[in-house]
Amino acid sequence: MILYNTAKKIVQKFVDHGHVAYFAGGWVRDFLMEHPSNDIDIVTSASVAETLELFPKTIPVGINFGIIVVVEEGHHFEVAIFRKESGHSDGRRPERVDVADPKEDALRRDFTINGMFYDPLNEVLYDYVHGEDDLKAEVVRAIGNPHERFLEDRLRMVRAVRYAARFRFAIDPKTIAAIIFHSEELFPAVAMERIYQEFEKMAKVTHFDEALVMLYRLNLLQVIFPKLAHSGIDVIEDRVKYISLFPNGTPVIAKLYELFPGATLSERLAICDYLKLSNKDRKFTEELNLWYHCEGLDLYKLAQMYALPHASICLKILSLHKDSDDFYKYHLAQMEKLSPALLRIQENRTIVTADDLIKRGMKPSKELGKMLEDAERIAINHDLHTPAEVFKHLSI
Repeated sequence: MILYNTAKKIVQKFVDHGHVAYFAGGWVRDFLMEHPSNDIDIVTSASVAETLELFPKTIPVGINFGIIVVVEEGHHFEVAIFRKESGHSDGRRPERVDVADPKEDALRRDFTINGMFYDPLNEVLYDYVHGEDDLKAEVVRAIGNPHERFLEDRLRMVRAVRYAARFRFAIDPKTIAAIIFHSEELFPAVAMERIYQEFEKMAKVTHFDEALVMLYRLNLLQVIFPKLAHSGIDVIEDRVKYISLFPNGTPVIAKLYELFPGATLSERLAICDYLKLSNKDRKFTEELNLWYHCEGLDLYKLAQMYALPHASICLKILSLHKDSDDFYKYHLAQMEKLSPALLRIQENRTIVTADDLIKRGMKPSKELGKMLEDAERIAINHDLHTPAEVFKHLSI
């Protein structure tokens, strides 16, 4: 409500100075669906220069496209002029932006459910694209000619799937036909980073598995991942069946790896490179790979693995692919048993310290470091808790 009231004040200020201003896009859709929303975009008849004059604190995110961010009471609001666009030769951004009226602005947007405006001062909905009807019918429909909408911005094809999966809506048949027709044109118009951002947004809801299947049906998933081109829909459905059971906090890349069962570490790291992912995702990938080779490890090595940042997530993922839950139960029990050792590892402590070894005649050296490691291995493997107990097993 605080965000709403602050946005309403911005609209009021525009109106007080003779301009038209409404809430736009996703917030209006979510408002009509009675879904909570923490993001309010505003459209106005005021020019960028007039907006800058009215609001002292702004961020120039897209002045050339008539867009700036107004910072008010600590909140960020994207404010755009009513505009129409032309010349999308790169399949992503317009070459020309012209001032428009509200209806023209609505008609250049992506989907009817995102094309409505709301006047918070008079509590009036402005719907030039029949978006409210499509919300009630639970349909994702491109505004106007879907071929034109997707030629303007190829990423809209992926976004259509995201909205359909998020709300469990159907996609309008003409919109589906246009997506399939233009699917092979997704690249190079859309950067891989933008594709992955869409994957991240899809994965925030509980139907990411359905979104991946839908992407495949529309020939988008196999365009993004050519190796899947001949997999078949039944195979894709089978591969994604566990994703909905993944624990909270699972990195998105772990869910995408389900599409590539049996992939080696080098193949997974190649996927990271292809998707232009961060070192954080690469480190998770390496950690996940360790768990595929955890059989036969001693308690010392297991403790080191249990102390890794994503141990619980990795164990849950692997357990989903086992015939029973014995694997998961076993490792949970071991984690509990080794909890004192895990704490030491996480705090970079050992039972036997360097000072303990120096007092026994060792000098700082590589050998001392190796002896510390041997001592901790003995302590963990034999469930020992004091230096004296460890030294009984340590040759020094």
